[in-house]
Amino acid sequence: MPELPEVETVRRGLAPVMENMTVLALETRRADLRFPFPEDFVARVSGRRIVGLGRRAKYLLIDLDDGMTIIAHLGMSGSFRIEQGGSSDLPGEFHHARSKDGKHDHVVFHLDSGDTACRVIYNDPRRFGFMHLWPRADLDLYPAFAGMGPEPTGNLLDADLLARKFEGRSQPLKNLLLDQTVIAGLGNIYVCEALWRAGLSPLRKGATLVTVTGKARPPLQLLTQSIRDVIADAIAAGGSSLRDHIQTDGSLGYFQHSFAVYDQEGQPCRREGCSGTIERVVQSGRSTFFCATCQK
Repeated sequence: MPELPEVETVRRGLAPVMENMTVLALETRRADLRFPFPEDFVARVSGRRIVGLGRRAKYLLIDLDDGMTIIAHLGMSGSFRIEQGGSSDLPGEFHHARSKDGKHDHVVFHLDSGDTACRVIYNDPRRFGFMHLWPRADLDLYPAFAGMGPEPTGNLLDADLLARKFEGRSQPLKNLLLDQTVIAGLGNIYVCEALWRAGLSPLRKGATLVTVTGKARPPLQLLTQSIRDVIADAIAAGGSSLRDHIQTDGSLGYFQHSFAVYDQEGQPCRREGCSGTIERVVQSGRSTFFCATCQK
């Protein structure tokens, strides 16, 4: 499942092509993806101008000039392809096979800014992705966003906020950080990496990082910064590119090559001076990778 940095990479790749463009026509080649398309989806989007592209957690937001927003989720295998200049060949180096089978091209945005025309194609072999329409002014009421925590890249995330979230909580840190009401958009990969950077065990109880007066202990300050840093590094590298994820220009990110713990079971710990080995345990049905020697 693409995580926040992957979705942000897609947003940044699509923004120069889609923003301020008019949707001459929207083409849907089936009745549904994971869920049915919104009622009258084609008619409501065709003719509209795209005023901006945003992101909330792992959701792509396509803002239209009538105040509506297309909320798109990539699912497990969804990707966007940009076709311009009469060619569908995209720049970039491919390290994993990408679906080019037209039967998986389910949604096509035909765009025109007046002097430039292009097509943005959504391809999804497994069809776990989806698209919804929602009023921009009421995005906080969208079911997936209701009660969602702050963005890990935003100004609202700080150690004091996490202290309030962790106070009195006996759940392991890994579980708390995957809780979307604590922080929006954090997924398994980057939680493992952030905890390693902070030197904190994923099995440690959240409450142990908070003082009896509800203040953040120093390790929680470090964890907060580690979350920010690991997400920023992943976005800069273009996402992890695990399995089906592809950037919109066809290339793949390379942050996966700098993973310290994720999917590194049995490898020596990369922390300087640590003689430990990366282990894997299962928490709430998900693999957790960590070093029991230096993560306490």
